[in-house]
Amino acid sequence: MTTMRTLIATVSALSLAGCNLAPKYIQPAAPVPPALPQGTAFPALTPGDGAIDKMGWQTFFTDQRLRDTIALALTNNRDLRATIANVEKTRAQYRVQRAGQFPTIGATATASATHNASSQAASGAGTGNNFGAGTNESYSASASISAFELDLFGKARNLSKAAFETYLASDEGRKSAQIALVGEVATAWLTYGATADALAVARETLASQEQSLRVNTRREQIGIGTGLDTAQAQTQVDTARAAVADYETDLAQAKNALDLLAGAPVNADLLPTTLGNGDQVLSSLPVGLDSSVLLRRPDVLQAEHLLKAANANIGVARAAFFPSISLTGLLGLASQSLSSLFSSDSFRWSASGTASQTLFDFGKNSGTLAANKAARDAAVATYEGTIQTAFREVADALARRGTIDAKVAAQESLALNATRAASISQSRFANGIANYLEPLDAQRTAYTARQALVTARLAKATNMVTLYRTLGGGLQP
Repeated sequence: MTTMRTLIATVSALSLAGCNLAPKYIQPAAPVPPALPQGTAFPALTPGDGAIDKMGWQTFFTDQRLRDTIALALTNNRDLRATIANVEKTRAQYRVQRAGQFPTIGATATASATHNASSQAASGAGTGNNFGAGTNESYSASASISAFELDLFGKARNLSKAAFETYLASDEGRKSAQIALVGEVATAWLTYGATADALAVARETLASQEQSLRVNTRREQIGIGTGLDTAQAQTQVDTARAAVADYETDLAQAKNALDLLAGAPVNADLLPTTLGNGDQVLSSLPVGLDSSVLLRRPDVLQAEHLLKAANANIGVARAAFFPSISLTGLLGLASQSLSSLFSSDSFRWSASGTASQTLFDFGKNSGTLAANKAARDAAVATYEGTIQTAFREVADALARRGTIDAKVAAQESLALNATRAASISQSRFANGIANYLEPLDAQRTAYTARQALVTARLAKATNMVTLYRTLGGGLQP
């Protein structure tokens, strides 16, 4: 057994002592400015990167119902489950590829017995050959190393490296999928709350328009109103009814979207009854000025791992230009009796090696190397493009963040004054000071302003979710 261990150690040492033909990996420079954008529409940022990716989603989302809905989705969402399963598959494939760096050892044990009966040849007068009766036995035990290619030029190591980087890339993809899911669930949940608010505004408007129709109908009946006023009031009622029907549909569809993301029906007690001011998320984030935070985003890390895998594949292609050397070995014990199988004189061993080299492949190896280099160049471009996309996503979110408070404040003032104007116009009409066109226009303006306020509040809340997600938040619980 000492000889076996020595042989295995020798084979492994020869395999690991070879050279590595893969080019040295150098991380490409980030093709974006070192600082996130400042000025004009962008909010003022503090030095540093802010480390928002370290902020857990249970801290960022302040509503317990929303946190519970996100937890439900992280457990049941089928797309995330598939992503996790694919990570495990890639991890197993890496283990298979890594095992190729070491020899495969097999063990065999045999035993046989042959019985010879006594016999006498019939030929010849008075003569014959007697064969003694008895049983012949044989026993053997052996261990063998199958044809194992010495990794003198790093082919197996680079194949293993590529598989490992692919596994790491898939794991970063899982993290990216989780962050995206957290953001999508939060956005869908907030959208449901905003739709509930919009439906409430539509129903209130419908009730008001129905009251106005009753007033105009009575005025026409007693001769102080006109059929035109009644008809216009009826059109407002019909318009409001259609809006209510649309928002009821939107609310049902928002629930369906939330159920799909959650991977299970979301109970009514987890649903928001209103968006309100959008205070279900933090109102501000400590965003830093340094754009290097983008390099920690899972999708950027995923692209970098794939680049490293492509770099290792160049080493695999280069190794194909050199000879391959394979070893096989057998050592074991053989004896005619079981009792003496493990004696010192029963030991047997054999070893052999082969070397092969392709003389003419008509450009196959050269083409493979060129293809792997091109794949590496494409991976570099993908990595750089992923960083640029991340920078643009954060910049867009910051641009919206820098102006959204002013927009919400303007919409709140607009809705307040439009509602007040509608009330005054209705009073003027009731007192005969104005015709029905004045309150009609004022009611339309007030309705539009109230719905726009709901939309602005939703935009503010979802913008915070987008900023949190694009800066890498949503991975930590």
